[in-house]
Amino acid sequence: MIKLNAGAWRTATGQTRAARLASANDLVTRTLAQHGLTAGPVAGSPADDGNDTLTSALSGLMARLHLEGRPATPPADLPDGAQYAEDSFTCAAGTRRYRTYVPASAQEGITGLVVMLHGCTQTPEDFAAGTGMNALAEQHRFVVVYPQQSRGDNAQSCWNWFSRGDQARDRGEPSILAGLTREVVARHAIPGDKVFVAGLSAGAAMAVILGGAYPEVFKAVGAHSGLPAGAAKDVPSAFSAMAGREAGSAPRTAPTRTIVFHGDADATVHPSNGAGIVRQALEGGPSQSLQTETAGAAGGRSYQLSKTYGDAGTEAVEHWVVEGLGHAWSGGQSAGSYTDPKGPDASSEMVRFFFNPSTPPTG
Repeated sequence: MIKLNAGAWRTATGQTRAARLASANDLVTRTLAQHGLTAGPVAGSPADDGNDTLTSALSGLMARLHLEGRPATPPADLPDGAQYAEDSFTCAAGTRRYRTYVPASAQEGITGLVVMLHGCTQTPEDFAAGTGMNALAEQHRFVVVYPQQSRGDNAQSCWNWFSRGDQARDRGEPSILAGLTREVVARHAIPGDKVFVAGLSAGAAMAVILGGAYPEVFKAVGAHSGLPAGAAKDVPSAFSAMAGREAGSAPRTAPTRTIVFHGDADATVHPSNGAGIVRQALEGGPSQSLQTETAGAAGGRSYQLSKTYGDAGTEAVEHWVVEGLGHAWSGGQSAGSYTDPKGPDASSEMVRFFFNPSTPPTG
C-alpha cells in the first residue's frame, strides 16, 4: 500500500536518529503482527542517516503484506475491432504510462469513460483482468483507461494517496491523472458528463481524492476497499488509517456521486474507512432527501446496502458492505490479483451507478 519517500523524513543524527529507527522498528513489528507475520529489527549503521533504512524497512513490510500482482500481459483474445493501446502522459507534475481500452462496440458511438486505478503491486493488465471491466465496456460502449503507477515513484506501485503533495488539485498525481483523463476525453470525443473514476485500495483512495479535487472532470467515484481523502498526511498516519484508528473526516471541496464497496473481513484496510468515504461524500454533497437500507445476497455472500438520494431524485451515494469479503474486488475474476469471485459484482454495480443511477422507490 505504501512506499516511503526519503524526503519525508529529515536527516537525523545521534539520539534523534536512534529514536526514529526504534520507532520504525516498533511500527513494522506491530503492523506485521496484525497480519500474523514477524519481522527482525530495523538496523542502521553509523554512516546511515536513518532515511534509507526506514524507507527500505517499511517498503519491505508492505511487500510482505501484499502479494505480487499478475504479470503485465495484454489479453490475446481481443474482440475484432477493439483496441488496447499503450501510451503516456506528461505534465509539469510528472509522467505516467497508461492503457486505453476502446471496445469494438464503440463503432456505434462512445457512451463515456471509466478511469480505473489499480491497487498496490498491480498492473493495468492485471487490474483489467481481475475486474472484467473491458467486457462491460464492450457491453455498454464506454472507453476504459488504466493509468500505471511508476515504480520510480512508489516501489510497490501504490498511488501516493497518503502524501501531502499528492492530495490536492493541480499538484502531484492528481494533476497527472486529471490531465491524462482530459487528454483521452478530447482524443475520443467523450461526453464530458460521462467521465468516471474507480479504484481498488490505494487506487480507491486516489479516486476519492480525484473526485473531490476535480468534480468538473469526474462526475462519479467508485471506491473499493479504499480510504477517505485526507485520511493520512504521512506514513505513520497512513498505517493508523488503514488499521481504522485514524480516519479522515474533512468534507470534499465539491459534491461527487460515490459508490463504495468494502468487505467486513478486510484485514488490510479496515471497513471503517468505507464508512468514512460515505460520510465525506454526504458532508460534501447536497442535503439528502431519502435514505434506504436493504439486505441481500449475491454470489454466495450476504451484503448490506444503503442508498442515499439527493435533492435531484437520483442516487448520491451507495454503500455496499459485503459479509466475509477480505481485501479483494467483490465478484472479481481469478485471472487478476486481489479478487474474490464470491459476492455482488462490484464492476457491474459501479457501471450501473455511473451510467444509470436509480431514483427513489415509490409507495
